[in-house]
Amino acid sequence: MDTDSSTTSSSSQASQNGEVQQKEPPKTHSFWELWKIFGYILPYKGVFALGLVFLFLSTATALIFPYIASVLADVALGNGQWSINQVGFFLLIILVLQGIFSYARIWTFAYVTENAIADIRKAVYNRLIKLDLAFFEQRRVGELTSRIAADVTQLQSTFSIHIAEFLRQIATLVIGIAIIAYTSVKLTLLMLATFPIGILAAMYFGRYIRRLSKSTQDALAESNVVVEETLQSIQMVKAFTNEWLETARYDKTMERVVKLALKAAKYRGAFVSFLISAVFGGIIIVLWQGAQYVAAGSMTIGELIRFILYTFFIGAAIGGIGDIYSNIQKAIGASERITDILDETPEIQSEQLVKQEIKGDIVYQNVHFSYPTRKDVVVLKNISFHIQKGQKVALVGASGAGKSTIVQLLMRFYPLNNGSITIGNNNIQNYDISTFRSNIGTVPQEVILFGGTIQENILYGRPDATTTEVRQAALKANALEFIESFPQGFDTLVGERGIKLSGGQRQRIAIARAILKDPAILILDEATSSLDAESERLVQDALHKLMKQRTTIIIAHRLATIRNVDQIYVIDGGQIVEQGTHNELSDLEDGIYKNLLKLQFELG
Repeated sequence: MDTDSSTTSSSSQASQNGEVQQKEPPKTHSFWELWKIFGYILPYKGVFALGLVFLFLSTATALIFPYIASVLADVALGNGQWSINQVGFFLLIILVLQGIFSYARIWTFAYVTENAIADIRKAVYNRLIKLDLAFFEQRRVGELTSRIAADVTQLQSTFSIHIAEFLRQIATLVIGIAIIAYTSVKLTLLMLATFPIGILAAMYFGRYIRRLSKSTQDALAESNVVVEETLQSIQMVKAFTNEWLETARYDKTMERVVKLALKAAKYRGAFVSFLISAVFGGIIIVLWQGAQYVAAGSMTIGELIRFILYTFFIGAAIGGIGDIYSNIQKAIGASERITDILDETPEIQSEQLVKQEIKGDIVYQNVHFSYPTRKDVVVLKNISFHIQKGQKVALVGASGAGKSTIVQLLMRFYPLNNGSITIGNNNIQNYDISTFRSNIGTVPQEVILFGGTIQENILYGRPDATTTEVRQAALKANALEFIESFPQGFDTLVGERGIKLSGGQRQRIAIARAILKDPAILILDEATSSLDAESERLVQDALHKLMKQRTTIIIAHRLATIRNVDQIYVIDGGQIVEQGTHNELSDLEDGIYKNLLKLQFELG
C-alpha cells in the first residue's frame, strides 16, 4: 500500500509523542462514574435483591453470636432462665443458618457479577468496534485491550466482593452500635468519639489512593501495549535479534507498574493502619471504663462481655470499610476509563445491516482534507474528478501523494474538511454508513486474514452465504485448486494474520471474499507488486473477473497493469496534475506519468 496511508500512522505516532495532540483536561473522579457502571446490574435486580436479603440474614446471624455468648456467660455464673444446653443448642442452629445464608449470598452475588461483567465487556467491545478510525489512531491496541481486561477485572472484584462486604460492614456497624447503645449508652458514646478521626482519614487518604490506582492501571495498559506490539511483530523482532530490547522495554514498564502499585499500597496501608489503631485505641479505653462499671456493680459480667464482643465486631467492620473504601476508589478510576469509551459517539449507529444497492457515477467536487490528528498538514487540495458507473480508473503517483487518502474518504473513514463526494447525485454522507460500505469491496496490497479457517475468511465478505456460494467465489478467484490441495480444504486454519498461506494465496482469498460480497464499487490497492510471476498471473486473472461490470478504482504501483483502464489520474502533492488514458499520458512531454513509466521500465 502506498505510504500516504502512513500519514495516518505517523500522525498517530506524533500525537502519542505529544507533538500535536492537546491533552484533555483531567476528569474529576467521583462515585457517579462507578454508579453509571452499576446500571449493568439492573437486568439482574431480582437476583441482586435476593442476594441483599441473604446478606442481611447472614450478617444478622453472625451478630447474634456475641449476644448468645454473653448470655452463656451469665448462665454459667448462675444468672438467667436458660440452661447451658439450651444456649448451646441455639448456638448450633445459628451456626447452620449462618452457613446456608452465606452460601446463598455468595452464589447470588456471583451470578449477578459474572453476568453484569460480561455485559460490560460486550458493551465496551461493541462500542469500540463501532468507533471511527480517528479514535484508534490516537490510541494503541494494547491500551484498549487493557480496558476490557484489567479495568473490567478491577470492577469484577468490586461487584463480587467489595459491594457485598461494604454493605455487610455497614449493617454490622448499624446493628452493632444499636446493641451496645442498648447495653450501655455511656460506653457507646465514649467509643463513638473515635469515629470523626476515621472519617477525616478516609477523606485525606482517599484522594491519593484513587489517583495512584488510576496511574497504576494506566502503567499496566502501557505494558500491555508493549506485549501487543512485540507479539504482532515477532518476525521483525527475531529478524533483528532484538529480543533483549523488547524484554528491556517490558521490564521498564513493569518496574513503573510495581513502583506505582507499591506507592498506592503504602498509602492504603497507612490509612488502614491508622484507622485500626484509632478504633482499637478507643476499644482499650472502653474496656478500661467498662471494667470499672462491673467493679461498681452497674454492669454484669455478661453485659461487659457482650459490649466487648460487639465493640470488636464494630472495630473490625470499621477496619474492613477502610480497605474496601480503598478498593472502591480503585474501581472508580477503572470505571472512568471504561465510561470514557462507552461515552464515545459511535460511527456505526444501526445494529442490523439493510442491504440497499447504491448506483450511479462517483463525483469528487473540490475536496480538501487533513487528517484529524495532523490538521496542520493538508493532504488533499481541491480534488475534483468524475468516475462514470462501470468505469475503471487508476490513481497514480509517488508514495505519500494522497492516493490512499482519496479512497479512504470514499469509504467514509474520515469526514471531509471541504467539498463533497457524491454517488448518483446523492452525497455519501446521507447514506447509512453500514449500508453504504456494504456496496464497496476492497482488495488491499497487504491482505489481512483472521486466524480462523479459509471458509470463515471468505465468508467475511457475506456471512450469510451458502457453502456453494463460497465454493463458487473461490473458483472465480482461482483459489479453489490450492484450497482443495490442503488435507482439510476449506476448514484449513490460516494462522495468525494468514501466516500459513503464501502471499498469492492470501490475495486470492481476499479476491474470493470480495467476489462473495458482490460490491457495486471495487477498490484495488494493486495486489500483484510483491508476487512471483505465476502467482501474479493467477491473481491478475481473478481480478479481471472481479472487475467486470463494476465501478473500479485502482491504486496503481506497477503502471504496466493499468494500460487498459478508462482513465488515469496522476496525483502529486495532494492534487490531480495529469489525467487521461495510458496512451495520452505516455505522449505528454516531461509529464509525471511518462517519467514514472520510464523509471519503472529502466528499473525493470
